[in-house]
Amino acid sequence: MSSTASGKIGTWRNWGGNVSARPAREVTPASVDELADAVRRAAGDGLTVKAVGTGHSFTSIAATDGVLIRPQLLTGIRDIDRTAMTVTVEAGTPLKRLNTALAREGLSLANMGDIMEQTVSGAVSTGTHGTGRDSGSIAAQITALELVTADGSVLTCSRKENPEVFAAARIGLGALGIVTAITFAVEPIFLLTAREEPMPFARVLSEFDELWTENEHFEFYWFPHTDRCSTKRNNRSAGPERPVGRLSGWFEEEFLSNGVWQVANLVGRGVPAVIPGIAQVASRAWSARTYTDIPYKVFTSPRRVRFVEMEYAVPREAVADALRELKSMIDRSRLRVSFPVEVRTAPADDITLSTASGRDSAYIAVHLFKGTPYQAYFTAAERIFTAYEGRPHWGKVHTRDAEYFSRVYPRFGEFTALRDRLDPQRRFQNAYLRRVLGA
Repeated sequence: MSSTASGKIGTWRNWGGNVSARPAREVTPASVDELADAVRRAAGDGLTVKAVGTGHSFTSIAATDGVLIRPQLLTGIRDIDRTAMTVTVEAGTPLKRLNTALAREGLSLANMGDIMEQTVSGAVSTGTHGTGRDSGSIAAQITALELVTADGSVLTCSRKENPEVFAAARIGLGALGIVTAITFAVEPIFLLTAREEPMPFARVLSEFDELWTENEHFEFYWFPHTDRCSTKRNNRSAGPERPVGRLSGWFEEEFLSNGVWQVANLVGRGVPAVIPGIAQVASRAWSARTYTDIPYKVFTSPRRVRFVEMEYAVPREAVADALRELKSMIDRSRLRVSFPVEVRTAPADDITLSTASGRDSAYIAVHLFKGTPYQAYFTAAERIFTAYEGRPHWGKVHTRDAEYFSRVYPRFGEFTALRDRLDPQRRFQNAYLRRVLGA
């Protein structure tokens, strides 16, 4: 068996369990040359090609009935440039491995999302982000990209080299080529102090601008069926390092956030009437705490309770109004919502199809426990978000199409024109891209 072959071809499923696909074949390339060869062979066989990471997207963005590329052999750090302060990493590298490797080198990304199981290429291609007043998504920290295009050639891009490709490919949706390596800007490792505390819903919204202005990273969770939120402020610190204690960390992150939460959601899924009561208890379970640690240990946390998620970016100035409407809708309805609503922010960036492209943004994420019918809740929430010209996360559930995106993304035509040039035969097409980018 060649090193590019995969022994099993079966059904691929995503992490959330709501998407599956049966590819014609799977390929696990061990080099960029092998990946390029797999793309050329697919073209010869008339098959489409999609790369898949860890399946953390809730959309079918990676699903294919053609050739499924698994990048787990394309991992590791290629180069650390301490003069330019950049790191170049293979596309299949999990964010967790990148973060720990950078920490060993005394380096860090400026900002990151709250989970780190995804591959770097999967995370950037879908626009994964954390929260930040001044620092943007993971893709906004990219300084150069390498990708295999539809004809099997290898293309590199940066602000100076192929800048029109760089503008789009940092969040390329898998539509422009298969990312093989990414160069990120990094900085000397630093400390963050996290301050977590409960706060009433009305106070968070009335003080939102102030909380956003005064903190480098502000986010909060609101528990539907309650008037309570859990807030988190992360700011750079001179130290000393004061990490969460091992016992209290296990209690908060594993016992409460994963163990008890899993049981509570199983009960709520079986008996929805108890969900408001569970929400009241859950919203009181998270107490105030302050700790100081290196960035990835503050930004990220384990997520073992599986869920399905929709998230929309709205203009930052509209977030309080949108949340008040969301709360009013849930309060008036017969919906029983077991998961908290997560709210984060990002500054405007210059990436063509970034959810923060050209505007300061706030993200509102709604979740439901895996296996719970989510359509009614997500449809009602989506109606609110789209009234504010909301832009859905490319890797999370939504029903929008190319006609909608052409209205809410001023540079949408720029992206589709580049796609026509790089992939005229639609080698990287699938049903999701046909919907969101047009035929």
